[in-house]
Formats: sequence, structure tokens, C-alpha cells
Amino acid sequence: MRLFVRDHVPLIGFSLVQMLVILLICWLDGYNHLGTALYALFLGLCVLLVYLMYRYVRLRAFYRYISDPSDVLPRELKVSRAPLAASLTKILDARYRESKQLEHVREERQRQHLTFMNQWVHQMKTPLSVIQLITQNGEDERFASIAEESDRLRHGLEMVLYMARRETFAQDFHIYRVGLKELVNEVIQDNRRSFIRHYVHPELLIDESVTVESDAKWLRFIVQQLISNAITYSAGSRTKVVFKAHAQDKAVILSVTDQGVGIPPSDLKRVFDPFFTGENGRKFKESTGMGLYLVKEVADRLHHRVEIESETGKGTAVRIIFPYATE
Repeated sequence: MRLFVRDHVPLIGFSLVQMLVILLICWLDGYNHLGTALYALFLGLCVLLVYLMYRYVRLRAFYRYISDPSDVLPRELKVSRAPLAASLTKILDARYRESKQLEHVREERQRQHLTFMNQWVHQMKTPLSVIQLITQNGEDERFASIAEESDRLRHGLEMVLYMARRETFAQDFHIYRVGLKELVNEVIQDNRRSFIRHYVHPELLIDESVTVESDAKWLRFIVQQLISNAITYSAGSRTKVVFKAHAQDKAVILSVTDQGVGIPPSDLKRVFDPFFTGENGRKFKESTGMGLYLVKEVADRLHHRVEIESETGKGTAVRIIFPYATE
């Protein structure tokens, strides 16, 4: 209604001025019957009001849609015979079909990209598996270096795959009860060579009974990123990475605590930003700035919370909070 009134203010003003000018001309011409003049003015206003009411009824859906547009055109606007509404309907329908076509093309390209990335990553995993089998039987130090690089490559491929799957996250996760100790222990075992090579010791302090509602695959990805960060920033320190879980306020809290270099206070607020490496990134060239960003994004989509505390020179603690889980 407000938009309709604002749109017709010029017409109303012009009509009033026109009526007053006509009355003024009649008055100057010697027509001095005030009652008749006022009656004529009243009739003019009534005609204007009737016209505005008629126009509002015909274009009500149009102005309502313009004031609060939605994806679907109202039926009243589609069947309106008003020239302006009919023309707008044609334009909006054309734009709607065009946007749907572009969306379909984008989704198809996204699907093809995801299919390609899946196939490529799985193809790359085959030679990596062969390399890992060969290095397991070798005692030369060169085999250990090859094994280390193959582990890094495997983790990199997994990150690429998970990043590609983010766009189809809604179709790629299944929430059910997950045993937290078993899952964390599996990820620790996957990284056992990296723990050994970097002189970092994992300490698992999680009870067998602790379970959470989550997606096992994506939760493994989160834990993997936290372990990779903990090892990277604790390398050579001969310290522990401690994994704990406890119930608190109707939630289970999983904490991963290292005793590494820690994060400077100036960087702590930005660690969840994509590609942010900060001061530690300049010291540790392997940092991509994507690990904690992906952890936060995946956790948000799983309706988990992520908290982080760190002190320079003393280490970092990352907590994953699973609401409404039971211990």
C-alpha cells in the first residue's frame, strides 16, 4: 500500500493542481458561485479516488510482489490483465527460466568436477599404496623419507577430496552414534609413523563408553586435521599430544592438546579464516591455512562447535563440542 501511494503521489499532486487551476480560471472569468465550485472540486476528487482504488485493486499483487519479492510469482500477478503487470510477468518468467538454466549448468559442472576429483584421488591412491608397501619392507633411511613423503601426499589427496565434497555435503553425511575412542585411535594409528618421525607421543585418555552423534567419515577428517596440526607444530619437541573426552552441560567435549609452539594472540582470532597461516605459517612452510578452516566448516555443518585456546611457547588446545550427546 505504501509503495502504491508513493508511486502515485505525482499523479495525485498533478490532479489537484489541475483542478485548482481550472477553478482559478473560472473565478477570474467572473464565475463567483463558490458552492458550485466546491461541488465540482469534490466530484473531481471522487473520480480520482475511484480511479486510484480501481488501479490499486488491479495492481495490488504487483505492488505486493515488488515490496516483498519471492522466488514464485503470485497467481494474481500472473493472471493480471494490467499491461504493466503482464509485461513484468513476462520479464520475470524469462529471467526465472534463465536463472534455472544457469543453475542447472552450474550443478552439472559441479557434479562433473566432483566425479573427476573422486576418480583422480582414487587413482592416485593406488600407486601410493604400492609405494607404502615397498617402503614397509625397506630398512634404508631413504625408504623412511619416501614413506614420509607418501604420507604427506596421501593426507593432501584426502584434503582435496573432502574440499571437493563440501558442496554436496548434505547428500554425503549420515548421523549416527559413533564410539569416540575407537575413531580417534584409528586416526592415531593412521598417523603413527608421523608421530614417530617427529618425536611426538600421542596419549589417548578417552573412555570406551564415550559416544557422540556425528558422521564417522567427516569426524575422522576433523580429527585428522587436528592431529596433522599438532604434529606439525610440535615436531622434534619430544612432547605429548593428549586426547581427552568428557561430558559437560549435556554435551561431550573432545579436546586435542599439544605442547608445541602455540599460536600468537594476534593470530588466534583468524585461525579459522581460509588460507590464513599467520606467524607460524612463515616458520613452518608446510602450512596451507586450510586445516582449521575446514575443521570449523565441517563442524558447523554437523552442528558441532569448535573452540581453541593457545599460549605461545606452551601449546594449543582445540575442543570439539558435541551438543546433546551422552556419555
